[in-house]
Amino acid sequence: MMKALHMSPALFGVVLSAFTFGYAILQIPGGWLADRFGSRSLLVVSLVWWSIFTGLTGLAIGATMLVATRVFFGVGEGLENGAQFKLIGDFFTSKERSSANGLFLTAIALGPAFVAPVSVWLLGAVGWRGLFLWFTVPGIIMALLIYFLIPQKPKEGVVHTEVRTRAGKPANWTAVLAQPGIWLIFFAYLFFNVAFWGFLGWMPSYLALSRHIDLAKLGFDASVPYVLGFFGLVIIGWLGNRLSHHKATLVAVSYLLSGIFLYIAYHASTVGGSVFGLSAAAFFLFGGFGPIWAIPLDLIPDSLRGTFTGFVNFGGQIGGFFAPIVVGIIVTVSHSFTGGFLFMIGGLIVSALCLFILQGTQGKTAASAPPIEAIAP
Repeated sequence: MMKALHMSPALFGVVLSAFTFGYAILQIPGGWLADRFGSRSLLVVSLVWWSIFTGLTGLAIGATMLVATRVFFGVGEGLENGAQFKLIGDFFTSKERSSANGLFLTAIALGPAFVAPVSVWLLGAVGWRGLFLWFTVPGIIMALLIYFLIPQKPKEGVVHTEVRTRAGKPANWTAVLAQPGIWLIFFAYLFFNVAFWGFLGWMPSYLALSRHIDLAKLGFDASVPYVLGFFGLVIIGWLGNRLSHHKATLVAVSYLLSGIFLYIAYHASTVGGSVFGLSAAAFFLFGGFGPIWAIPLDLIPDSLRGTFTGFVNFGGQIGGFFAPIVVGIIVTVSHSFTGGFLFMIGGLIVSALCLFILQGTQGKTAASAPPIEAIAP
């Protein structure tokens, strides 16, 4: 794509971030729409929307059109984020949400693991434009399956997490935003996404440009980091259920370990060592998704689940928007990926610090009379 559309690494970073811009601005409105009209409706609409713009990506004739298409693609995906976490909150109790999130989000790892070899084959058969056109089909199929197979509400009723003020009134936006935990998870997810979107956006380019690996010849080897990500989601999600009162610490440790393995990946003397480091980093990067998304669901009342998970993810997409751009600028200016790796590792360290503070805050809250209390049956 960079060669066909005459894009520098810095401009390609803008293309990657264009998706995140559209995705970010729809987080809170998308969550509000899910609370208003139900999760299933939003999931169906968003799948159809971003399937259309996936296909239009393959028709881009220049960088400007590609950036615009990516923004609207992000808008479509932004519609569904609050809806999907609202589903988890409505159907699962607090003690079940970490593993439920982990299992549900294995799609993030299994999708690329399955698609990587398929993409390699399609890339050789129909080129990158044809690849995007073919990828419109799965989203339309999934929209139909979701519409017919997912119930609008659980039969036994919504699993309630009732947040009330000290005066006993149901919590509103002001009451929820007054919780330090909401802001700590907001910034933790923001800085995590600096590393996560840098990893997703730039690792293929790093392997091709710095390690001189022909991506078209990787085949199933291209799936290894995502397979490790799948196991991370399942295992760390399961641990999140077992360590339900220490989920923030679990995620913080996972992020620090992923930072260590990113460092190992860059400094490895062999291609195999680099791929090992990236794969191990993927295990912990993906693995934290289950417990980190269980944390805000425990802090948010059921009537605001979609809206406030959208709010937290909006913070994440601020980091996700700037990360590919900053990494692209660093690589362009320095002609090296060193600064890019340090930038991503720094994001993980800051995120871990926020989560350690959140864990300490939760401990103090449990030992004292809090202004806001979350009550989950």
